[in-house]
Amino acid sequence: MSDPVSALTSVAGLAVGHATDREAATGCTVILGPPGGMAAAASVRGRATGTREFDALSPRHLVPAIHAILLTGGSAFGLGAADGVMRWLAERGRGFDVRVGVVPIVPAAVVFDLAVGLPDRWPGPDEGYRACEAAGGEVEEGSVGAGAGATVGKALGLEGAMKGGVGTWAERRGELVVGALAVVNAFGDVRDESGAIIAGARRDGAFVDARAFLADGGTAGGSFARPGGNTTLVVVATNARLERAELAEVAAMAVDALAQRITPVGTQYDGDIVFAVSTSELDGQGPLGVELLGQRAVATAVERAVLTAKGTGVIPGLAD
Repeated sequence: MSDPVSALTSVAGLAVGHATDREAATGCTVILGPPGGMAAAASVRGRATGTREFDALSPRHLVPAIHAILLTGGSAFGLGAADGVMRWLAERGRGFDVRVGVVPIVPAAVVFDLAVGLPDRWPGPDEGYRACEAAGGEVEEGSVGAGAGATVGKALGLEGAMKGGVGTWAERRGELVVGALAVVNAFGDVRDESGAIIAGARRDGAFVDARAFLADGGTAGGSFARPGGNTTLVVVATNARLERAELAEVAAMAVDALAQRITPVGTQYDGDIVFAVSTSELDGQGPLGVELLGQRAVATAVERAVLTAKGTGVIPGLAD
C-alpha cells in the first residue's frame, strides 16, 4: 500500500478507491477529483479500447472539468460501474451545473479480464459506488480494483503469463507534484529500469523475451492474442495549472514511459489509454517539467503494478 507521499494522491485533492471481487478476479478503481472538478485530457494509444464519456476530454467540449475517472475490469460490461460513481458524486452535489441539478462527468475505461476469473461477473453500479466510499489518500497496490484480474506477458497465451495489477508513484520538484496510477494488463513483458524482464511470458520457468520471440517470427498464441484482450490504463495527475491542450501533451508524453517498461507495447493486441488531469493549484509551471516528471512516475507505477501483484494459484505473481 502506498501512502500519499508516493502515490497519485500526493497531488492534493485527489482520492483513490477500489472495489474488488476476488472470487471473480475483477473489480474497479475510481480516482475522485476535488469537489470543483479537474481539467483533463487523454491519449489513446490502443486500437481496441472500451471507453465512456471520452468526448468530455476534448479541448473543444462544453464542460470545463471532469469529476472522477473510473478504471474497471469486465471489458465493456464494466462500464456500467460508472453509474454508481455518478450517483455517489450527485448525492454530494458534485458535477456539471445544469441549473436543475448537477451531472457528474466521469470518463471511464476498461481492461479485459473475463478469461481470468468468472466470465459472467463484472463490476456494476454498486461496485462503482463502493469504490467511491472506499476512496482516500492511501492507495492499495497489486491485485486489487481494476487490476484484480490483470495479467502480463501473454505472448505464449495465458498459461505462460504472470499477474499484473495496480501500481502508483509520484515525483516532486519543489512545490510541483506529478503522480501516476497504472493498471497493467499488458500483452508484453514488464521490465525494470535496467531493462531486465521482471514479469512476462514464460516457457519452462524462464522468460522468453516476447519482443525478440515475436520479432524473430514467433506466433502469438492464446485467447489474449487478439485486439482488446490486453490493456494498460494510466492516470497522470499534477497540481500544476495546465490547459486541456497542454494536458493532452502530458498524456502523449507519458505513453513513452510505457515503452520504457513494457515490451512490446502498443501492438494490435493492446488497448492502452493515458489520462492526464490537473487540480490547477500551482501557477507558473510549464508543461515540459510536468511531462518529464510524469514519465518517471508512470514508469515506476508500471513496475510497481507487477511487483505488488499476487498470483492466482495458476498464474504466478511477484508478490507471492
